[in-house]
Amino acid sequence: MPERDSLAGKRVVVFGFGRGGKALARWLPTAGAEVTITDSRSAKELGLRRRDFPGVRFQLGGHRNEVLDGARCVCVSGGVPLDLPVLKLARRRGIHFTNDAQLFIERCPAPVIGITGSAGKTTTTVLVASIVKRAGYKVWLGGNIGNPLIGDLPRIKANDIVVMELSSFQLELMTRSPQVGAVLNLTPNHLDRHGSFESYASAKANILRYQGPGDVAVLGWDDEGSRSLEQIVAGELLAFSQYEMMPDGAFMLGGRLLVAGSASYNASPHVVCERNDIPLRGDHNVLNVLAACAITGSMGLAIDRPGLAPDVMQEAIRAFSPIEHRLETVRSLKGVAWVNDSIATAPERTLAALASYDEPLVLLIGGTDKDLPWEAAMSFALRKARHIIVFGDDGDKQVSTKVMKLLSKMRVGDGKVSRAQTLEQAVEKAAEVAKAGDVVLLSPGGTSYDAYEDFAERGDHFRQLVSQL
Repeated sequence: MPERDSLAGKRVVVFGFGRGGKALARWLPTAGAEVTITDSRSAKELGLRRRDFPGVRFQLGGHRNEVLDGARCVCVSGGVPLDLPVLKLARRRGIHFTNDAQLFIERCPAPVIGITGSAGKTTTTVLVASIVKRAGYKVWLGGNIGNPLIGDLPRIKANDIVVMELSSFQLELMTRSPQVGAVLNLTPNHLDRHGSFESYASAKANILRYQGPGDVAVLGWDDEGSRSLEQIVAGELLAFSQYEMMPDGAFMLGGRLLVAGSASYNASPHVVCERNDIPLRGDHNVLNVLAACAITGSMGLAIDRPGLAPDVMQEAIRAFSPIEHRLETVRSLKGVAWVNDSIATAPERTLAALASYDEPLVLLIGGTDKDLPWEAAMSFALRKARHIIVFGDDGDKQVSTKVMKLLSKMRVGDGKVSRAQTLEQAVEKAAEVAKAGDVVLLSPGGTSYDAYEDFAERGDHFRQLVSQL
């Protein structure tokens, strides 16, 4: 007889009806929970068909206090601010907080590899899954990357491997860490949500904070923020670096990527591949590949599986394709390459994109600012880019407003910078100023919410505009 779920018979309120909310609305009733969904949007705005969610109650068009009556648990979706008055009330009432990622990890019968960081999460997560799959395992890929995974629980077996991307929005509520937890890097991001870098870093640290002696932490050793988490590691520590030889983990030496340490390699470094084997641009992607090697090499430690052989890693790395919206070459036209890096929603990511090219650049930046510093990014952009096009409406929260004020303070001449209200106008202007041999790089540095649902919709629109040139 199946074991009764701890949520059976309890009233659970789900805040937010995005991907995670929909997955919970389908899974929670199977666990025996009484489910209410609340969202600030109306049923029409959500495109809701209630018949698709039998037995689920909905309270839409706002979050009202009465939704908490009788609730034993609230599941908060990543896009829902935790400082909502109704959620503050839930805390005062002592109602338990959780989310789909935590519920999944608590119940998952298979080992979980969790990956977070300020940049590079998706590329590393997909590459880890590719390596593990190439080694012959059944792999479940999801989390912040798109598939919430909670609905897949009935089909996941103990011999499978789960690879999850985890965001700070998910991690800030979590009190359970995966068996393998990786922090790629830790730089200021989402300060508009978390309020301070310390709060943001504390949320990220939850991927390691609840590990035990038999678990593994993988840290980016070249990044001060990630390396600082060494102090909370409870189990085995592995690291990856471009500049230092790592006794346990992965590193670069003489243009080669190597793995070392753990039960798999008997402490002797093994060559995985040459740097030229990596089909991705930029030093940041070299770090992502090193991270994937360290993570998959750790499987013999935290997970009762053999660590993966270097030749398997090499095959997966060579076969890996760039992920859309991440330095994705859309087309070449009249000698000009058009590149979609819409995933760049912070100045640090724009910096990494700029550093990936030696060609003359026409840079497109804009979107909504996350209260992040832009001085370093713009100083570098002025050195690297032949022309900068700043797009987006004026407003206190706009990247365009912040950047134009900064450029004015730097006394940058008009010939170096153009202004556009929309992405469409920015693409038109780029087509005017770009010359053969240039790269037109959409690497906005801000979120897309001023004009698009998410970075993917913005990147898709860029592709469409470029295809019409």
